[in-house]
Amino acid sequence: MAASQLVKKGITLEVTDLDRLPSHLQRGHRAVVADALALPFRDESFDLVSCSLFAHHLAPAELARFVNEAARVCRCAVLINDLIRHPLHLALVYAGFPLMQSPVSRFDGVASVRRAYVPEEMRHMLSNGRKPPRRIEISTHYLFRMGVIVWKNTG
Repeated sequence: MAASQLVKKGITLEVTDLDRLPSHLQRGHRAVVADALALPFRDESFDLVSCSLFAHHLAPAELARFVNEAARVCRCAVLINDLIRHPLHLALVYAGFPLMQSPVSRFDGVASVRRAYVPEEMRHMLSNGRKPPRRIEISTHYLFRMGVIVWKNTG
């Protein structure tokens, strides 16, 4: 749902973008240059923390650390949108090579799919050893995408 549609429902969005590289930050939002593994915000600063197509760049321990940091600074939930590792997904990336203009895109596409997680791995990494355990919802979507909601523990 677009921000303009949310405004019609009485919901306003205040977006804060974060990246280690200033060149990756969008114009028009509050932008912070920082490390996602050490978020420079106080506890419960945001309703939601979201990451899109970022989780597969993190090793399992780093992903768990990111989610712990994101859970610290959010009030409700951490949202993750990412790739799913699958042989057919990798084949589609190779099939798309003729459309890719840059060798960097070819390398990154292959590396991203190979490093991506499957839903079972994601659930294990995000819940392993947590006391109390977190409520985690994972859904899969068209073209090898997954959505993850890590609900903030309230007690």
